[in-house]
Amino acid sequence: MNPCCSAFLRHVRRFPWITNVSLYGCLFAGGDFVHQWFSRGQDVDWKQTRNVAVVAFTFHGNFNFFWMRFLERRFPGTSAGMLLRKVLLDQTAAAPLATSVFYTGVSFLEGKDDIMEDWREKFLNTYKTGLTFWPFMQLLNFALVPLYMRTTFTGCCAFVWATFLCFSRQTGDGTAAAALAWIFHLSMKAGDLHWN
Repeated sequence: MNPCCSAFLRHVRRFPWITNVSLYGCLFAGGDFVHQWFSRGQDVDWKQTRNVAVVAFTFHGNFNFFWMRFLERRFPGTSAGMLLRKVLLDQTAAAPLATSVFYTGVSFLEGKDDIMEDWREKFLNTYKTGLTFWPFMQLLNFALVPLYMRTTFTGCCAFVWATFLCFSRQTGDGTAAAALAWIFHLSMKAGDLHWN
């Protein structure tokens, strides 16, 4: 194994909480940065990225770290039954909570008068879209990733998810169709630039 990888894994084992939460928060905030970069170019709103990072560091990373440990204690192992229980509980309890905290938390940090507005308009679509992504990612996580790395793995998935969430919050409606239309539009724009 690469010496850098070995050193990193030793660090995660020695300081699991701080390492996992820090990586998760950075990856989640990175998702906002990527959304903005593709949407606005170099005109990045750093306050928005800061708000996303605050929600990711204070809630999402910490919640995920302790949630992964709770699920493993409650449903230990990787048998089919245990995996199914973990994924089911994750999608029915943790996913709605995490999505709700994202929409309301960022709205609160932005000082919106109605912090529930985005949640009311986009939560259900976002949750349904998440059901096409997260169960498969978490199944891999619970089946193949050691417990001390699960929050980091979730953070890698959350990088993609945060890009989608930030798009949905700014201009989308929480559906995969809107996100795919946005990606298609970006690729067409890039193609036009390439040919001109």
